[in-house]
Amino acid sequence: MSLPRRALVTAAAALAATLTLAACGSSKDASAELAPAKGSTAPNGITVNLTPNQNRVTTPKVDAIAALVPEEVRKRGTLTVAESLGTTPPLEFYANDDKTIIGVEPDIASLIANVLGLKVELNPVSWENVFVGLDSGKFDVGISNITVTETRKEKYDFATYRLDILGFEAKKGSGWKVSGAKDVAGKTIAVSSGTNQEKLLISWNEENKKNGLKPTDIKYFQNASDYYLALSSGRIDAYLGPNPNLAFHAAQTGETEVIGTYSGGGADVLGKIAATTKKDNGLVQALNGALNEVIKNGSYAQVLKRWGLDNEAVQTSELNPLGLPKQ
Repeated sequence: MSLPRRALVTAAAALAATLTLAACGSSKDASAELAPAKGSTAPNGITVNLTPNQNRVTTPKVDAIAALVPEEVRKRGTLTVAESLGTTPPLEFYANDDKTIIGVEPDIASLIANVLGLKVELNPVSWENVFVGLDSGKFDVGISNITVTETRKEKYDFATYRLDILGFEAKKGSGWKVSGAKDVAGKTIAVSSGTNQEKLLISWNEENKKNGLKPTDIKYFQNASDYYLALSSGRIDAYLGPNPNLAFHAAQTGETEVIGTYSGGGADVLGKIAATTKKDNGLVQALNGALNEVIKNGSYAQVLKRWGLDNEAVQTSELNPLGLPKQ
């Protein structure tokens, strides 16, 4: 079972004074009007609005880009978006009403829908069901911290919108830092299956074994409550996951810290997060056009600043770029 929704938002509000995201940067031109009260304010001035009244950044419809949307989707009038679980702040999680999905991913999805003249429909599902839903046509697009990989490109089309930065989270004060494969030799590391961070950890482990170093004991957890219990009890040395999630959690609890970050694409490829759709379904050109429009008009920068993720911004949305290599 994942962390209780109420626990997530309560912890975020209670630790307002210490909410500092390791992934955040700064942008003098980017700003967003956030709903007052019931949020948490970081020392860098960013207010994390935890209420269902998000006052999301919006942007106008662009007819030329909306015309690229397949007729079936245009007639329906909605963009069906898959979001993984809804309990991974600041990417996607529940507001303090326990039902409204908020975070940077829903905000990006909303901007895309604005440009395309569609209503956004957010669907919280488990990670594996994001792809099941895309395969079946239940969902138009997955906007859920999905990294471009060469394997995934065989089944899906991608329009990038954020850099993929992974992090290692360990107990605070461990004195251990991770910058590459050798640093995880002999350690017990938790990861979620079916993710690009799992692929990275497996490749590092193979590299270490070839170099005569101790293997990494890889443990698999799908739920935050499980791997954080394992971390607090000492059953694992660290958890490898998306850096925004880890930094947010470390700031909330004050008991853990991010001990290293790494490109989700590995040493040779700059990892990129992308809006993901079923291959050749005709939607990716519209998604790419919408993303480049919001990057150009500044609403994209406003959203990233709102969630403290400025340094994960891309300069342009790419179609099916080089992804994490096949293993």
